[in-house]
Formats: sequence, structure tokens, C-alpha cells
Amino acid sequence: LVSPAPGIPGAVPFWKGEGAGRPYELGAAIGRAARELVALGDEEGTRRLREEHSLDERAAANLLTFLREQEGATGVVPSDKAVVIERFRDEIGDWRVCILTPFGARVHAPWSLALAARLRDSLGLEVNSIWSDDGIALHLPDAESPPPTDDLIVAPDELDDLVVTELAGTALFGARFRENAARALLIPRRRPGQRTPLWQQRLKAQALLQVARRYADFPVVLETYRECLQDVFDLPALRQLLSDLQTRRLDLVSVETPTASPFASSLLFDYVATYMYEDDTPMAERRAQALALDRDLLRELLGQEELRDLLDASALAHVEEELRGSPHSADQLHDLLLRRGDLRAGEFDVGLAGELEDERRAVRVRVGGEDRLIAAEDAGRYRDAVGAMPPAGLPDVFLESGEDPLTGLLVRYARGRGPFTTAEAAARFGLGAQRAEEELGRLEREGRLVRGELRPGGTEREWCDPDVLRRLRRASLAALRKQVEPVEAPALARFLSAWHGIGRRSTLREALVPLQGVSLPVALWESDVLPRRVPGYQPAQLDQLCASGEVVWVGAGLERVALVFREDAPALGRPAALPPPDGREHEWIRGALSGGALFWFDLLHETGLEAEAALPALWDLVWAGEVTNDAWQPLRAERRFAAPRPERRPRRFSRQRSNAITATQGRWTTTARLFPGEPDTRALAELLLERQGIVTRDGVRAEGVPGGYGRVYQELRKLETLGVCRRGYFVEGLGGAQFALPGAVERLRDETDADAPLVLAAADPAQPYGAAISWPKRAGARAARVAGAYVVLLGGEAVLFVERGGRSLTPLRDPEDEWLRQALAALVKHVRTSGMKRLAVERFDGEAVTETGLLPLLVEAGFLAGPRRAVLRA
Repeated sequence: LVSPAPGIPGAVPFWKGEGAGRPYELGAAIGRAARELVALGDEEGTRRLREEHSLDERAAANLLTFLREQEGATGVVPSDKAVVIERFRDEIGDWRVCILTPFGARVHAPWSLALAARLRDSLGLEVNSIWSDDGIALHLPDAESPPPTDDLIVAPDELDDLVVTELAGTALFGARFRENAARALLIPRRRPGQRTPLWQQRLKAQALLQVARRYADFPVVLETYRECLQDVFDLPALRQLLSDLQTRRLDLVSVETPTASPFASSLLFDYVATYMYEDDTPMAERRAQALALDRDLLRELLGQEELRDLLDASALAHVEEELRGSPHSADQLHDLLLRRGDLRAGEFDVGLAGELEDERRAVRVRVGGEDRLIAAEDAGRYRDAVGAMPPAGLPDVFLESGEDPLTGLLVRYARGRGPFTTAEAAARFGLGAQRAEEELGRLEREGRLVRGELRPGGTEREWCDPDVLRRLRRASLAALRKQVEPVEAPALARFLSAWHGIGRRSTLREALVPLQGVSLPVALWESDVLPRRVPGYQPAQLDQLCASGEVVWVGAGLERVALVFREDAPALGRPAALPPPDGREHEWIRGALSGGALFWFDLLHETGLEAEAALPALWDLVWAGEVTNDAWQPLRAERRFAAPRPERRPRRFSRQRSNAITATQGRWTTTARLFPGEPDTRALAELLLERQGIVTRDGVRAEGVPGGYGRVYQELRKLETLGVCRRGYFVEGLGGAQFALPGAVERLRDETDADAPLVLAAADPAQPYGAAISWPKRAGARAARVAGAYVVLLGGEAVLFVERGGRSLTPLRDPEDEWLRQALAALVKHVRTSGMKRLAVERFDGEAVTETGLLPLLVEAGFLAGPRRAVLRA
């Protein structure tokens, strides 16, 4: 079972090791064998496996079945002549991409690193990946669609730069650095001749790595790069492979499968095995990353007032407890003194301290008017930094203070605790407040400390070590994500109606803020959307907002408009609309309106067009989002595309004039001034959070946001970093990349009323079915988010679909009298309170209503039975 491995360097032990990796030549031979076996029949393949490869009959049969199943799933088996790229969604809807080849981990590892850098830089995707001897598995939890094939094939001339850029942030680099540092005797032992425990090696390697990375020419760092690039990776073989793919000497097969193929399933098993123990990876490996990039991020965070809310109080307490440590032996107490510095009375075990003092490994000194316990090795540093005189009899080496001892004490003090104030640091070392402020400020300028409003419940700005702050942030985010268990889809429907304020009294301005930019059918705005949010809504309220210029409507497709506040329009950008028309009349109208707003008759005069030609062209520009009006009245006109009929009056100045609403009222103007430049993606992300509360991939896609989910995802991540929103798995079945406002998360959990019936317009943004949530399977193709259609929800579950016009009712679950009575009662109440004149039902579940068992229930609810329909009059 164990044999020598000549040519393979030894490794410092760690319980979870790495394999040496399959050589490229062996991989090619395995691929060739797989290709030839698939081409053979079962009988010939079994014979070859038994005679040439010493497999018994069952093993040969299993191997051939495995290859046949792979061929059936992807059409071709990965081999020395073919590379397979397989895409599929996992059980929670995230994209997985598997690159299946037999060429071994020494080729796949650098390819995986290059892909991570490439996808992050070009597409803005953060990719989780693992590699094995059989391929690469990529997990893209944040992607709306998988990356195109071309983005997965790295150009050979770009390979080295991408790998070198990404290598320093890998666990592999951290592990190899630890081994090289140990071999170079840079990780000292506590006592000569005594073994240093592995966990101490890892901690010391972490500290050394943090220092070494500041120097580009540090020998051990350079050796680690060389070892990874030359000994671990097979970059020449990968360059040849990528070149063969580019020149098509190798076939590249790209497939999308419903589930993972047999080869991909094996890779996913490796993925789970890797990330299951991610937290067990040594600290140096987990924190090996480019410090400069992290410091920029921290400075960005410190410029935000919300950072104090980002850090969870319980997570802070937990991290501080870990930093304080709980030594159970004298050796552990000594390590703690070296790591954290001096300890006050009450911060250490007296018995353990006595052992160290008897062995002269720890001494007591006076610092800031208090007795402190320090490691004997720090005696000279405390003497020169804060004037703490050490006891006599210590070795001379312990009395050396080194360069700038106070700086060393302050940096170590910061590393051993959470955020602290200037006064706390000054009191700890007996310094004046001014001197402490100066010293800490210098460390901040050097990038060794950060400052901001960090501690929950604090009242002033604190200092913190960058690594500690990074650790606090991770712990806080983890704590926040654990607060919410995923809920079922109906809970989202209950939440959205409450989040949008359905039935709650609010002003029109309040109701319109989250609805900005939503494209809805014209009639739906005043028939359902606004009346449901503003009880007692009157059209004059919207007219006033439009006439004052505070609110502007913009065409967003045929018979669809979006509303925006004028001050927010530049940031939100133009909604998606029809393509710009290019007729002669359209150009003339554009030219006339370029000079400013015009009334209808002035527009006719400027263009010289006849009304019959001008009006259709004008509305073409409206639906393309190029022209708007300062009044809502034109949208209410019944004959929108017909020119106003000339009035017949007995004389020119007769007082008998028409009061009819026409499609030409108000002043017409272009929307170019509203949208002068590119929209602000941050503003769009914030608006989506405000409107949806829980932002999901499908919810963004349903709104038709230009650029889709990928456009706003990076901004949502930044908002998460700033503590504005949270990322988590809040609603089952809606994908892993969900973002929520903190208040929305609590509201989602609190909406537990499972029996309250509700009727909403099918296209209302507060109605999630057909958008964020799929329609129930029973609906088939009959349910759709169209104007005039309604959905009855019971406890958030869509149970009844009222088709446009109300002639047909479609049950979305198996019909039962109990829930049908509740749904019909809610529907009757809605008809009588919404201003609808009547509802005439002719069909139920595809059959004539008079021939179904629903008719008695309709009559019971208040309908009148007729020979062909049941009628409800308001």
C-alpha cells in the first residue's frame, strides 16, 4: 500500500494532505484508453480490460458502464482527443461548470487559478473552484448565466501572468510557504531539541508570511513561487493543451445537462470534500492573500458611517474571547504572553504564572501604575518603551529591546484584542493621550492599524488591527446569515404584499418611491397598483404630481409606462422600451421638440405635419421612451392613436366646447434631459432592495432590468460589505445569491398569517408568481402576468387565477370546497370595493361553469346563476 516516491519532495505533516497529481503523460494514456474502450463493443472491451489491465469481470463491466453512461450524458467521453465543458444547475439553482479532461491535477490546478482571475476581471464573477486529476469544477453562485466557452479557454500567452497573480491568494501557496520557512529555519523552536507543535508552526508561519509579503524580493517568498510554478504545476503541458484547443487539434465539446454527468458527479464529490474542511485549513493558508487589496477595502469601509452596525456584538464578543485565550498549562500561558503582551491581575491563572516565574520565563513589572505579568523575553522592550524596570538576574539577550520597542508593543496590543480607543491604549502603557494618539496615527498611516466607528454601541472612533477587523467582519456576516433559515415561497408572497403596503394607508409619494422604473401596463397603474397602496386614491393626485414636474412618466414598451421622480431619473436611467422609430415624421417631431416642450397645436405648426400623421408618430416615440408629457391625461384617452375630431361649433367663439379627454393634452417634450448620461448602478441596486426587499435573480430578470442580474450583483455585494444589506439563502428554491435589507429579513420571518386571503392584479409588483416565483404546475400556460388578470392568494399561496376579463377561473391547486369558499369570498369583496362594475364567469378549469360543481359555491358567494354564466354585480 505504501511505496517510495522518488522525485517527490517531502512535506511538513498536516492531517489533510494533497496528492502529487497525475503526470500529463499518464493522463493522456488514460484518455486514450477511455476513447478506445468506448469505441469497442462490450464483449471486446471486457476482454481487453481483463487481459491487458488485469480487471476481473465485474470491475470491467462496471468501468464500461461508467464510460457508457458518461457518453450518454455528454455525447462524448473526455479523452486525449476531446475536452468536455459541462454546465448544469445544482439543487439550489446555482450554475456549476465542470471542465472534464484526463490530463491530471498538475495541469488543472494552474488552469483553475487562471480561470478564477479571468472570470473575476472580465465578468466580475467570484468563482469557487477545485481541481483534481479528472478536471476542474467551478461553482458560480452569483452568475445569472454560465460564462461563455471562449472565456474558459485562456490564451497561452496570458497564462503566466494570470497564474502568478492568483497564486499568492491560494491555500497551496500558504502551505508551501510554511514548508519552505520551516526548512529555512525561519520558524524557531521554543526550546532546542524539543518538537514545535504543528499548530504553533502554522501561527508562526502566518505572522512571518504577513511580514514577508511586504518585500517583493524576500527569498522564501520567491522560492515558494518557484516551487509552485515549476515543481507543483506543469505549465508547459497546460500551454500546449490550450494551444491545441485554440488550433482545434483537440476537440472542445460544450454541453448543458439537466444534472451532473457521472464524471462531473465525481468532481462534485471532491468539491464537497474540499470545502467541508475549509475551516480546518491552517491559518496561514486561509489568510494568504494580497494585503494591499484588503487594506484598500478596509479604508473604503471605514469611510462609511454604517460600519458600526456591520459588526455583530455577539460575534465581537466571541472573537475577543478567542483572542484572550484560555491557557491550561504554563507553556500555553507563556505563548499567550508572547502573542498578546502584558497581562493584568485577573487576566491570568496565578498558579500557572507562578510556575513561569519560578522558571524565570515570566516576570512582573510596573506599567501604568499597575503590576503586570510579561514574558521574560520582553523585559528589555518594556523597559525602553514605557520605563518598566525588569528584575535583576535576567539574561542579557532578554534585555535587548530591538528597534522601536513602543511600536512593537502597540502593534501586538492591537493584534490581541478587538477595537480599542486611544484612551484605552494610553492607560494600558501609561502614556499621555497626545503621545498615544501620535503613535497610533503613525501606525495607521503605515497601514498597520485602521480607524473608524467600529465597536457596536460605541460613542467614538476606535483603532483596530486589519487582520482582527477582517476576522470580525467575517464572523459578523456569518452570524447575520445564520439568523434566518430559508422560508418557503408562499412566505415571500405574504411578505411582498406587506412590504409594498397593500391595504396600508400611505401618501402617493410614499407609494411611488419604490415603484420607480417599473414598467407596467398603462391601465394597471390607476385601476389596481395605486389604489391598493393609497386608499382613497383620486386621479387628481397623480395629475398634480405630474403637472408640478415632480413625477415624470416614460414609455416602456407598447401600452406600458414607468414612473420616476425627476430628481432620481438621471441615476436610474431610461427603462427598457421599444426600438427607436426612424421614419420621416419621427425625425421631424424629434427636431421640433429638441428646442423645448410644445403643446399639440404648436407641435403641428413646428413640424408642418397633418394631425393624422403626427399623432401615431408621436405615440411611437412615446412607447420608445423618447417623448413624454407633463400630464397623465393623454394616457387616459380612449382614442389614443386617433387625431382629435374637429369640433363643430355654431361660431368660432362659442362657449360650447368639448370636455372630452384627448391623447394630445398637455405639453410634449423629449426625455433626453431626464437621462443625460449612464445610470448609477448603485442607485439601481438600492432601489431594487427597497422595492423587492428580498432581491433574487429571477425577480430582477422579471422586471426587465437592462443588463439583468449580473449588472447589479457587484453593487449588491458592495452594499453587503457596507452592512446595508445581507446576502443569504432566505427563500427556498430561488437560488443561492439572494440579498435582503435587514428589516426585510425580519419582516419575512414575521409574516406568519397563513390564512388571510388576498386578491392582487397578476402584474402587480407585489404579486411574485410568474416573476420571482414560478406559477404552480397546475396552471399550465393559462396563468400569466397580464393586465386585467387577478390572482387570489391564501396565506401567500396562489390558489385561483382570474383570467383577463374575468370570464374564466383557473384553480392553481386541486379544487376543494373549503379553500374555494375562502377564495371566492375574497374575490367578491375585491370586486365590490375596487370599482369594478361586474364579473361574469363562464368557465372554470377549462369547462363551462354551469356544468361544474363551482356554480353552487358561486351562488353562495353572491353570484347570480344564468344559463351560460354566473354574474356578480358590484
